[in-house]
Amino acid sequence: MIHFDIENIKVELNELQEKTHVSDFWENPEKSTAILSKIKVIQNKLDKYNKIEKELSNIEDLNELLITEYDEDLAKELVCNTVNLENEINGLEIQTLLSGKYDRNNAILTLHPGAGGTESQDWVEMLYRMYSKWATANGYTVKELEYLEGDEAGIKSVTFLISGENAYGYLKGEMGVHRLIRISPFDSGGRRHTSFASLEVLPEISEDIQLDINAQDLRIDTYRASGAGGQHINKTDSAVRITHIPTNIVVSCQSERSQIQNKETAMRMLKSKLLELKEKEQKDKIEDLKGVQKDIAWGSQIRSYIFCPYTLVKDHRTNFEVGNVEAVMNGDLNGFMESYLKYITKNKEQK
Repeated sequence: MIHFDIENIKVELNELQEKTHVSDFWENPEKSTAILSKIKVIQNKLDKYNKIEKELSNIEDLNELLITEYDEDLAKELVCNTVNLENEINGLEIQTLLSGKYDRNNAILTLHPGAGGTESQDWVEMLYRMYSKWATANGYTVKELEYLEGDEAGIKSVTFLISGENAYGYLKGEMGVHRLIRISPFDSGGRRHTSFASLEVLPEISEDIQLDINAQDLRIDTYRASGAGGQHINKTDSAVRITHIPTNIVVSCQSERSQIQNKETAMRMLKSKLLELKEKEQKDKIEDLKGVQKDIAWGSQIRSYIFCPYTLVKDHRTNFEVGNVEAVMNGDLNGFMESYLKYITKNKEQK
């Protein structure tokens, strides 16, 4: 059961609104913007709650009228209003589930192929297209940060930023190994192949989060940027690769024309990875972190996409499944994301 504590939400809103009345509120633009943004999110939740409460009251009134005297048109209106109300309650429930520490942040996604060469690299390209389509359909923006094309087809690796409210909250459940089963277009014998790709999802860390990173622990390399299809973005060594030596974390960015801008973006990516590792290992200091395990865990896939001998996409954690593979590959992922949010909340409540 999802709890929506309306009284505590109202108290939180009042406390945030009081902060906007402080004389030095606008002296720190980052802080004031964050507070105003939070006020907007909470107010939106309250407005939805009030609307649902009002519509529920209307449905109860309609039901009373029907009990007194049956009317076919009134009955149809009651059914229609009930369906609409159910959808609105589900929407508010999902919004309530998106309350994690970084759920409202932008998301940084990185796709890597498993073993299998061209077949797995083509699968990475398919997944990149799928997430890009999901983002566009849901009002998010996509920015490619690093792209390494495959030798014959597909993508060796790609890192991209999906920006917009709750991007990380929705996408965090997509992290893991994705399995594809299909008749390979690269197999002249028309045989069925199984391919794997791993997806890493991290929240983009805002500037107000402090991480003490020793400059001596960083190796910064520059190189010439190139984009999809091997076309050079520019003719200078503007791309930046940063290696955090103690953990062997490597991040790269080539999306900007300026080396300085690429370095800034790469540093934000590094902070996101270090913060995720820091919280996972529950360490106080960055220098206490261990190296990152980069092996793709075969057999522990979170989702399977089956094109042959039948069509099915199934999440192995929630058991949510869809028979329309084409729709999923075109970005219809909300069902998977929402079922995962409910799944992790239910697990937390049972512990």
